[in-house]
Amino acid sequence: MDEEALAYARQASYSAKDLEAIAPPLREKYFELNTNRYVFRSEPRRTVIFGHHDLIQDAPISRLDLLVCRNTLMYFNAETQSRVLSRFHFALSDSGFLFLGKAEMLLTHANLFTPGNLRFRVFSKVPQIGLRHPLPMLIPPGNGESMTAFSRYVRLREAAFDTALAAQIVVDLSGMLLLINDQARTLFALTTQDVGRPFRDLELSYRPIELRAPIEEVSANRRPINFREIEWNTLPGGEARYLDIQIVPLLHNGGSLLGVSISFIDVTRYHRLQEELQRSHQELETAYEELQSTNEELETTNEELQSTVEELETTNEELQSTNEEMETMNEELQSTNEELQTANEELRQRTDEFNRTNNFLASILTSLRVGVVVVDRNLCIQIWNRRAEDFWGLRANEVIGQFFLNLEIGLPVDQLKSLIRSVINNEAEAQDITLEAVNRRGKAIQCRVTCVPLFGTNKEIHGGILLMEEWDEAHLHNNENKEE
Repeated sequence: MDEEALAYARQASYSAKDLEAIAPPLREKYFELNTNRYVFRSEPRRTVIFGHHDLIQDAPISRLDLLVCRNTLMYFNAETQSRVLSRFHFALSDSGFLFLGKAEMLLTHANLFTPGNLRFRVFSKVPQIGLRHPLPMLIPPGNGESMTAFSRYVRLREAAFDTALAAQIVVDLSGMLLLINDQARTLFALTTQDVGRPFRDLELSYRPIELRAPIEEVSANRRPINFREIEWNTLPGGEARYLDIQIVPLLHNGGSLLGVSISFIDVTRYHRLQEELQRSHQELETAYEELQSTNEELETTNEELQSTVEELETTNEELQSTNEEMETMNEELQSTNEELQTANEELRQRTDEFNRTNNFLASILTSLRVGVVVVDRNLCIQIWNRRAEDFWGLRANEVIGQFFLNLEIGLPVDQLKSLIRSVINNEAEAQDITLEAVNRRGKAIQCRVTCVPLFGTNKEIHGGILLMEEWDEAHLHNNENKEE
């Protein structure tokens, strides 16, 4: 607006203090020293144009890649901002960017620009097909009253379309998606970025139904087409919704075709009510037939009841006799119950004795300083005491029920097979052997293993008992002397 400021800018002349923030290599490359002032070199200077441009009155410059307008819109009212932004939208190429000031957000103009970097106030253009937004620029700029009325008219039509209860989109003659209202964006997960895209590239063109062929038919015949109760699942496995789809040609006053409007009316509630009504009719017919059958059965039942009453009187007399017998049986059951309680008390006492005996036996096995392993006749482990755990590093719950000769421990168990078999088969009362072994800590030891038979109450041999203890050199020496 300021011609004096533009003239000063065109000179491109700066003092040394003005260029302190510029690195010396860049200063030498782009500036020439002329009488103590730095002048921008002429070749790059020619690419910069300084000119007066009225954002409201003058025609916009077109096909811009970047438009910088910082801290300017904040001085205009909402109506003027809308006019300026419409011009900015027209001026930028489809891939262009708008760079605004920190206090300018464009929150109410999402149909024109979308944030590219909201922190730095960089916005990208939303491509538009048709004349929806450039229309305000067709009004002569000198007629402010007409511009205001037309701007309000455009905003009113946009608001009415965007807030319509039914989801609606508009496709132009070239097959581009021109308009989407709020319901359609919500229902089909569309955004303003989809405006201007080919309709055939959108999922909506073939789901919930194929729409491309019907659109071509409507465009050719200029007659609307309706589809009733189209089932549509928004999510796999989700609840089905039902839509009425109306495809209507949009005609100009002269009858020329402008495009096609597609409306999606949610009739899920009416579809369900219709299903419930049909189901109720079927249930009513079934109930009527059942009622007739029931009436016939009631008549038959009434006759049977009269006969049954007579039988009940006879049965009542029999029940009185049976009741007397039940009282006698009840007395006998009470006596039997007392005997069972006595037997249960004796069983509980024996169980307590058995538990005490088991605990006593477990205490003995735990207190022994030798490893104790009890096997049955099949050499499956039945008892594995604490000392055996300390020797070989296996807990009792890991070995109980396992085949003894299959254990992989530091003791060569395969050398005990014949010894155990001879004891179990009653070929010897006791057997012992000293084996070289490695305990769970990896220490080499001399292990003395003694095997004795496991007798039952009837003197039968049910298995064998292995006693394991570590022998040092003194034990071995004394044992050899005894044997000699």
